[in-house]
Amino acid sequence: MYPPLMRTTFLLVGATALAFYAACGGDSAPTDAAGAVASVSTSASTGPAGGAAGAGGGAQLPPPTVEVPTVSLSADAVGVLVNPDDPQSVAVAKHYVEARNIPASHVYEVKLTVAASVTAEEFDAAKKTLDAAVDPAVQAWAITWTQPYAVGCMSLTSAFALGFDTKYCNTTGGACGPTAPSPYFDSPSSAPFQDHGLRPAMALVGKDTASALALIDRGVAADGTFPPGDGYLLRTTDVARSVRWPDFMATTNLWDHPDGLKLTYLDNASGAGKDYLENTKDVLFYFTGLADVPALETNTYRPGAVADHLTSFGGQVPTSGQMSIAKWLEAGATASYGTAFEPCNYPTKFPSPKVMLPHYFRGETVLEAYWKSVRWPGEGVFVGDPLARPWGTKVDATRERIVLDTTSLDPKKTYELVAGPGPSGPFQVVAKGLAVPFYKRAKFTFEAPTEAHYVLRESP
Repeated sequence: MYPPLMRTTFLLVGATALAFYAACGGDSAPTDAAGAVASVSTSASTGPAGGAAGAGGGAQLPPPTVEVPTVSLSADAVGVLVNPDDPQSVAVAKHYVEARNIPASHVYEVKLTVAASVTAEEFDAAKKTLDAAVDPAVQAWAITWTQPYAVGCMSLTSAFALGFDTKYCNTTGGACGPTAPSPYFDSPSSAPFQDHGLRPAMALVGKDTASALALIDRGVAADGTFPPGDGYLLRTTDVARSVRWPDFMATTNLWDHPDGLKLTYLDNASGAGKDYLENTKDVLFYFTGLADVPALETNTYRPGAVADHLTSFGGQVPTSGQMSIAKWLEAGATASYGTAFEPCNYPTKFPSPKVMLPHYFRGETVLEAYWKSVRWPGEGVFVGDPLARPWGTKVDATRERIVLDTTSLDPKKTYELVAGPGPSGPFQVVAKGLAVPFYKRAKFTFEAPTEAHYVLRESP
């Protein structure tokens, strides 16, 4: 049972009052499908410059425009790669461009042999042609084929992102070994090519065309849904494949507050329980370690769900000698990850949920959040809808009020709302000290806006 609703009052600029309702499961706070939210209410008026119609008999003014911090890629920053020699790729590309409103100029043909793997020489020739044609505005890739998934000793998604380079492969001469890190790991960047010189990639994998199209539709359905969970992080009896369990524990601890994501750490190291979920509804996250995960099809998965299993060859798609990550997509997940080559059980070659979840929750796309969670991604295959984005900020702006419903605030920072006559200002601060104490959903209401343009930004 959570404690009752608590109220705290802060003093804002212009002597306006901000009432902060920390919703701890009480009945009075605004709530919805994503559970409790923090609610803030204040006056956003900055004076008579943009006064509402009626006072002076003028025409009705349009609603104010509102800018919020950019935290993720947009559709016009994504390039779509299509192999004209692969009918499934052609169909998937067409559907993805339409479903995601990708600019037609950001669709690029890449001819590669339709096989599990291609040589570095074939890949390099194709990428050289692509690099010469690509619009610099493209920051990431959506790959529309299932095979090839590998280039020499690298995964295809990593080769397109980082360029083919053997430093991202095991070069020890042994069965496996360390590989080079990604500069994108846990980065705050929302423009990876601009900031890091790489374009992260994700493949719209499907055992057939219908499966790939259904994946796209799930990704679109996830957008802006603010799901509350449920997430499961499962330590199994497979000791070698459960090396992420300390990260699993740390992840659930990070979200252990009343309005955090609902996550459950399940420890079956002793074998007293089960090594898998079965007949579980509304799965949003499922991270585990097994060569083959049973009963996937008995669960239901929310749009935007992310699921993966640490094993050696899950990244071989659509089939593998172990369980392919394509099976997660067939069961209803929207994104997954696995390695195409023997990685050994380096946790750094696999996603860290502790890193991934905050990025995803703050409104980044699944491509960004997943890529940022893998320190050594050279052998790993990222699959799913790159633009799936369940969280972020919803803006409802009228002449009566501005409402910001958001999960995008970084709990390590404070924010302010400024207002002015247009996007170039000049701006006045109308509310400051806007913050959340931890990762949570918050709702800010600003009454009686009188200016034409508002900006939510980090406090200086």
